[in-house]
Amino acid sequence: MSTPTISLNNDVTIPALGFGVFQTRPDETIAAVETALQTGYRHIDTAAAYGNEREVGEAIRRSDLAHDEVFVETKIWISDYGYDETLHSFDKSAGKLGVEQIDLLILHQALPGEFDTTIGAYRALERLLADGRVRAIGVSNFMHEHLDRLLAETEVVPAVNQIEVHPYFRQSALLDRNNELGIVSQAWSPIGGITFYRDSGHTSTLENETIRSIADAHGKTPAQVMLGWHLQQGRQVITKSVTPARIAENFDVFDIELSETELAAIDGLDTGKRGGPEPEDITLESFGREIPEA
Repeated sequence: MSTPTISLNNDVTIPALGFGVFQTRPDETIAAVETALQTGYRHIDTAAAYGNEREVGEAIRRSDLAHDEVFVETKIWISDYGYDETLHSFDKSAGKLGVEQIDLLILHQALPGEFDTTIGAYRALERLLADGRVRAIGVSNFMHEHLDRLLAETEVVPAVNQIEVHPYFRQSALLDRNNELGIVSQAWSPIGGITFYRDSGHTSTLENETIRSIADAHGKTPAQVMLGWHLQQGRQVITKSVTPARIAENFDVFDIELSETELAAIDGLDTGKRGGPEPEDITLESFGREIPEA
């Protein structure tokens, strides 16, 4: 089964459904990515801060796929922000991945208290894009005010903004802003997984009566319905698992057609309560970490 694609604002296409390796241990990453590629995923999302870029690269090399058949995305961590620092961070990530060109390179967070370094980092991404070392650039966890400031001081509109989006936290205003700017919204924690292990005050999305009822009506699982909800509303989605059966289940979603009533019912589960850290709380003191050279 081939994956539908989404066109970015520079005409590069990205698979609509991707496979992520957040919190996947290095010793589990190779097998998980190999399984995902065998299943049919063609977009792998990693990050310098995940500590498993090398294993992602190794899994891709072990597959029978050419590099241009796999869309590779990674992220610059805040500890490597600044123009020269980010250029060097690209070299570190490319070396670990074993590639000369990265398909999508994004900033992992805004650094609100030191936004000048965020601007410097993004200008480095613009340089890498101009030099052909990356095919597209973007951001992650950027709120409306971060996007506005970034756009006022740089030239290239981000191709994507990877943000927390799930039925309990839809971020509708930010989704609308991304759309206005021509930025693809990329959903992390698309089934609300972050609410399962953080004190969110929510019951599991997998047990939600509305979602379960819709899933039963379509002969799908609750997770599949939530992924279909994202795809049908035009978001690019990052799934994650190390379990082969779950990896396959999450890929079997392209035949889901939810009604407008069903889409609205899932939209209506939004509580406005974030599962991840507040973007304004991101500081080097609290979240900085050294990204190894190799």
